[in-house]
Amino acid sequence: MSNDMHNQPKHGYYTGDIHNQFVEEHYDPKNKKIIWRTFWILLIATIVEVAIAFIPVHKEILQWTFVALTIFKSAYIVGVFMHLGKEKRDLQYSILLPFVLIVYLIALCLIEGIYLHNIG
Repeated sequence: MSNDMHNQPKHGYYTGDIHNQFVEEHYDPKNKKIIWRTFWILLIATIVEVAIAFIPVHKEILQWTFVALTIFKSAYIVGVFMHLGKEKRDLQYSILLPFVLIVYLIALCLIEGIYLHNIG
């Protein structure tokens, strides 16, 4: 192993805190491509949301379309930026299912609360 690797200038920055450590920057063109692809997918989904808002459709259909697009965008962000998309299926389910159950329980509480309000 030669010392050429150690003699090359490293790119990075100093933290500027009390420890003032040097942090190397890691550049990977593949990651840059993934970020740009994510940007364009989320931009298109957002443009579709804005365009749908101007289309005269029934209010309930419009609301469910917004909910579906919001779930798509949030799932895509979690999959890409939180790296959950590359994890095993069991880990994905163990993280996502509690959130689904919480939303389900909130919906049940709201439905029951409205029912109790209407009969009272």
